[in-house]
Amino acid sequence: MLFEIDTTPRFYYQVISGEIKMGNLNEDGKEYIQGLFSKGSSFGEPPLFGEMKYPAYAMAVEDSLVWQLEKSRFFELLKSNPDAHLKVTKTLAKRLHYKATMVAGISTENATDRLLNLMDYFKKHIHKIPGDKLYRVELSRQQLADLTGLRVETVIRAVKELENTGEVQIKSRKIYR
Repeated sequence: MLFEIDTTPRFYYQVISGEIKMGNLNEDGKEYIQGLFSKGSSFGEPPLFGEMKYPAYAMAVEDSLVWQLEKSRFFELLKSNPDAHLKVTKTLAKRLHYKATMVAGISTENATDRLLNLMDYFKKHIHKIPGDKLYRVELSRQQLADLTGLRVETVIRAVKELENTGEVQIKSRKIYR
């Protein structure tokens, strides 16, 4: 566990290796993943900048190495290095775009639409794969459920429906869009 909900940010974090997830639990105890972060990704910056408590927890989902820089040293680094500051700002802008896109997509009741929205976002914005090229979805069905607020059983049924309509392909248990 790197930080918990409602704790005060003290560090800038960047993943060296492994995978980190940020998430919340709803009132029923169901997990909702806010984001998955791997090598080279930073996480947890908005509360650090905004001087707010964390709205989610962050934890390693596998053996991971995470670099942390104390908050005041991080801000000194940004003040003295405009290129680094611009890079962090661009990262935050991309995250805002992701959140806005996902909120719109998740607000639909239709499970297949939620999944297509998520897959298309990852294809276009994360992996930058042209629309006519096949994209292998690197997320497990459980991760798809956690990222969309669906149950894993619903994801399994919806993926099968998407396969039947030709929206996705399934090869060796892997989903392709």
